[in-house]
Amino acid sequence: MNLPNSITSLRLVMVVVFTVALAVGGESGHNPVAATSGAGAWFEIVSVPACVALWAFVVGAVSDFFDGYLARKCGMVTNLGKLLDPLADKILVCAAFVYLSSVGMCPFWVTALIIFREFLVTGLRQIAALKGEALAADRSGKWKTGLQLGFCIACLVPLAYGGNLPQPLRFLSIGVGGEWCRAFFLWGSVLLTIWSGTHYLIRGSRYLRS
Repeated sequence: MNLPNSITSLRLVMVVVFTVALAVGGESGHNPVAATSGAGAWFEIVSVPACVALWAFVVGAVSDFFDGYLARKCGMVTNLGKLLDPLADKILVCAAFVYLSSVGMCPFWVTALIIFREFLVTGLRQIAALKGEALAADRSGKWKTGLQLGFCIACLVPLAYGGNLPQPLRFLSIGVGGEWCRAFFLWGSVLLTIWSGTHYLIRGSRYLRS
């Protein structure tokens, strides 16, 4: 297994850590822990499981860039990587949206829309592969993924740290600024989910007709 595939596998591990942390958090509730430095309290963790889930998600999101970049840069693109990379992305994003809907931070229909789009694109890619062709990702799909990851992180940060955030991250805390930030990521990702899904459907319609 080469380095890009190892990074992709790490993302799958982060998915497991993410879901287990949220499952534990749902059972045990909040577990406040103060993190202090020499100058006194810098920030406060209001939920340890949510904090673990947040950083597992961040590591998974960052690895999404590096595995593809290294695979293309170093000529290490493999069939295993082509399978695991989009699979890991979809599981990570869908797991986060299902959880955020369960705690009321994301409308249920948005999560259903995102999952439907992912199944649609996966199905079209499989049909194209059976015909010996590739339905490559487009730029709108990449922006869609970026906005989705941004929304999930913007929701997980206040769940983990509440309003006790360092100044550079204070805008993500629960309040007007945080609500505007999350709304931007959410509705931007919804628009691009519909746009990119429609674009894939148009591009893949010739496979459906044949």
